[in-house]
Formats: sequence, structure tokens, C-alpha cells
Amino acid sequence: MNDSRRRVLLAGETWLTYGIHQKGFSAYTTGEYAVGSAEFVAALSAHDWDVDHIANHAATEAFPASVEALNDYDVVILSDIGADTLLLHPDTFVRGERTPNRLSVIDEWVNSGGGFLMVGGYMSFAGFEGKGRYHATPVEECLPVGIKGYDDRAERPEGVHPEVQLSGHPILRGLPRPWPYFLGYNRLTAKPTGDVLLAVEQDPFLIVGERGQGRSAAFASDCSPHWGSPEFMAWEGYGSFWSQLLEWLSGRDS
Repeated sequence: MNDSRRRVLLAGETWLTYGIHQKGFSAYTTGEYAVGSAEFVAALSAHDWDVDHIANHAATEAFPASVEALNDYDVVILSDIGADTLLLHPDTFVRGERTPNRLSVIDEWVNSGGGFLMVGGYMSFAGFEGKGRYHATPVEECLPVGIKGYDDRAERPEGVHPEVQLSGHPILRGLPRPWPYFLGYNRLTAKPTGDVLLAVEQDPFLIVGERGQGRSAAFASDCSPHWGSPEFMAWEGYGSFWSQLLEWLSGRDS
């Protein structure tokens, strides 16, 4: 990696919607492509991070398949992108050929010194109906959390505020309090080797840890709506938090 640049690879945070509109006897369809990471990427860019974003529909083919390719980055982020998207390259799913297991590549890269973050969502960790499918994969081995093998969502429409558990950690240093509210998160279990920095009631919310020569982190909620509330998106600490988290993951905090 070029030490003069701070580079991030973000995969996920996009979706396609298909709507059926029924009007009496007649019906028509609509389609939409949406990107949920605009504010997140803008906040990182404002803190001098260069972000390469791979959309969900492109990641099946475009996500790097080797440690050497990931070495171009300081931090890799998976956000709202299911494990199958990275496991089932068209060469494997369509043509029946062998391809690298990119979840194993991520773990190997972190072990060799990379920084890895998973951000919560319906296709993160176990996710909606368990379709995130990171349980019992190399990514679970890489993260400082245990992932359930079934739907792990905690929908909290009343709003919940994370509470700081380790105020002296460099990731949280100087951030305003109290934390803004969130509308849900993925329920995770902190591994004994992980440090819980934030929690909601008894559930770990931000967990970090060492993995070989590298570092990894699990943020249990979303970087954008719906779980990431308007209050979180407008929070004065939003950009600083993400930047400080990435600095720690990349080892630049030292």
C-alpha cells in the first residue's frame, strides 16, 4: 500500500427494486436502482479517505479474489452484502468451475495485516431470514464476534441509544455524547478476544479485535437508513467516528 494515501474498498449498500402497480383491470411495473452509501462515502472523503465502491450487483464478479489485490487497500468494508454474492462467482454458479473462496481471501488478508469492517444490515452477519449467511464462514472467524445461524435482527422502532463501554479507546476519543438513536441492529456475540466499545442493553453494538497481524471490527447497525436514523446521519460525530474507526483498523492510529 502507498503510505501517502488512505484507501478503502466498500462493497454493498446498493439494491434494485421491482414494483407492480395494479390499477383496476390493468397493471404496470416499475424498477429502481438505489445507493444507500452516499452520505457514508462523503463523510469518509471529507476525512481524506479514498473510497472505491463496488455495488452489490457488480461484486459477484468485481470483488477482488486475491490477497495481492486487497493489498491496494488499508481497509475493506462489507455492508449489507450477503455471503453468497462473494461465494458464487458466475464461473462457479453458472459454469461449474473452481474459483477462489473470497471469504477465505478476506481472512487471509486480515491475518497478514489488513483491516476489515462489517457494517450491519439486512444482508450483513446472519441478516433477514438468515440470508446474510456469514455464520460458520472464514469471515466469522475473522471478526471479533459470533454470528447466529438464523435471523439475527433486533428491530427497535422506538429507537435505542448505544452506551459507551470503553471511553478511552482511540476509536471513541473526542466523540460527542450521548450517541444518537438507532432503529435496529444485528444481534451478535462478542468473542473473548474482542473489545466491546458500544452496547445496547446486553447486546454488543461495536466490537473490535486483533486477527493475526491485522484488525477487524463489527458495527451491529447501519451506516444509513433505515436502522441508521436521521439523527445519526446528522450527528456531528458521524464522519469523525467512521474515520477514527478506519484509522484504528488500518493501524494508522499508532
